[in-house]
Amino acid sequence: MLRSSLPRRSVLRASAVAASAGLLAVGIVAAVTTAPTAPRSSAASAPAAAPAIAAAAGEAKPNVLVVMLDDMRSDEMRFAPNARKYVRSRGLDFRNSFSPYPLCCPARASFLLGKYAHNHRVLYHEAPYGFGALDDHLTVAGRMQAAGYQTALVGKYLNKYGDQKSRVTGRASQHYVPAGWTDWMVGLETRWPKGSGLHGNTYNYFDFTQNINGKTVMHPGKYSSNVIGTEVRGLITKYHRSSKPFFLWVTPVAPHHGGPRESDDPAPYREASGRVQKFVTPARPGWVKGRFDKQVTHAFGQPVHGPAEADVRDKPRNISRLAETTPTEKRRLRDTERQRAESIYAWDVEFGKIVQRLKDTGEYANTVIMFTSDNGYYLGEHRQRLGKIKAHEPVLHVPLAVAGPGIGAGARYTPVTTFDLTATILDLGGAQPLPAMDGASQAGVLRGPDRDWDTAVVTEGLLPDLRRKSGTGVPAGFTTSGLRTGRYKLIRYSTGEAELYDLFRDPNELTSVWKDPAYAGVRAQLTALWAKYRSCAGAACRAELPKDLRTTPSELAQQWSTAERAKARYYGR
Repeated sequence: MLRSSLPRRSVLRASAVAASAGLLAVGIVAAVTTAPTAPRSSAASAPAAAPAIAAAAGEAKPNVLVVMLDDMRSDEMRFAPNARKYVRSRGLDFRNSFSPYPLCCPARASFLLGKYAHNHRVLYHEAPYGFGALDDHLTVAGRMQAAGYQTALVGKYLNKYGDQKSRVTGRASQHYVPAGWTDWMVGLETRWPKGSGLHGNTYNYFDFTQNINGKTVMHPGKYSSNVIGTEVRGLITKYHRSSKPFFLWVTPVAPHHGGPRESDDPAPYREASGRVQKFVTPARPGWVKGRFDKQVTHAFGQPVHGPAEADVRDKPRNISRLAETTPTEKRRLRDTERQRAESIYAWDVEFGKIVQRLKDTGEYANTVIMFTSDNGYYLGEHRQRLGKIKAHEPVLHVPLAVAGPGIGAGARYTPVTTFDLTATILDLGGAQPLPAMDGASQAGVLRGPDRDWDTAVVTEGLLPDLRRKSGTGVPAGFTTSGLRTGRYKLIRYSTGEAELYDLFRDPNELTSVWKDPAYAGVRAQLTALWAKYRSCAGAACRAELPKDLRTTPSELAQQWSTAERAKARYYGR
């Protein structure tokens, strides 16, 4: 249904968007001419959210569409031309966007609740954690709904949803719909009883089964990205008929690995030590297979010349014990990346159709679109064939592009975390903050100038195979914890080992300077700061860094350019 068929909504929303855009244009010019950087605000620091973009006009609020892929790296945006065209090139490219605990379940819980994992305590994707550890009685959706929004989740929720019991109800989750969602179209991981006639799950790309508003719905033979795209377009049409704005969280599984197994999947490899390395990949529709074979000549984490870090004595044992990647493994990593690229592109085609539906209904001009990922992924860096959780840049760093009414264009270098997005969304919607949020709204940066990197990002994770040694300072429940500033990164492990990187000089993290006497002062300073931040809550997580550790947007822009050149030389990207 086109916008012209709904005159009441057309008049209301079109006039509000025009007014909002005009006022924001004035506001942006004023901000640029009066201050070099924007102040840091937090939706959690006051009883009401900070002034939102839509509030500038005093009328209609913007729609918010968040597209969050699964395990997508920042450098894989090249396989998403529609996302680049309609979001990154049209809006803002946040070049320092991070998932502090880079693993599906903890990251998504952080987005829902606006907190670090050490505060929401969803610490892993398997029992005793996973979906069953999440208290989702009040999330970003509930706050947006209370602020007048229609809300929907389409795609993946948390690992083990449909399998584990709900923490809120204490009952099975197959038909559970959390509070705050107008529409709920979410993949299930239920283990179906024999004879039930039910089959399929979140991670089977061609046998995707969902809980749709409390009912089990199977999609046998349909590619899950197509299913999700179709559902999103239907919701846009449905919500357009209402005078209320909408908040859509869209979470396709791509490029996370998933079935069914395909004939061209890379085979496992048995190393000389006897260790078997699996190369897990996403299933893809036939029409996209081979599309990037000429473009992807090697995995992005494999250097173009020589071995990958021949000397890893500076790294902790969980890395230094790994053998160098063999030629066979390199080819299988390349094939893994090709399949990941194909699954991303298959989703991006659906995303292009979603944008077209926004245009057809007239909602495009009033929709803030955020395109991101829950975490990054290893593709050979530091001898890590595949995986996540650890705090190296390919895993910690995620793509983030934002476009919409009143939002500027270009690059931004201020740090943004997964839960900063939560605070920002609430701010945009004029919604109340969630209880005890750790994140800070970036609405000011969306509509104004960049700002300094003046706060720390805490990194954390649980690696089950690491032993715990007393006295390391790593918080309970984790086996790794650290700190990321504009220039430095500190990573501590429960084994007592550590890594320290000067990212201005070593953006590829090839040489840890933890034991370098020249960095003794930096090591001591960061260790003391880490002790301050590692278990922070609320405003303490947003405490400013000492002046000598702050970095300006111009310094960060220069560092980003240096890092891109270093990646191009070493990895051939």
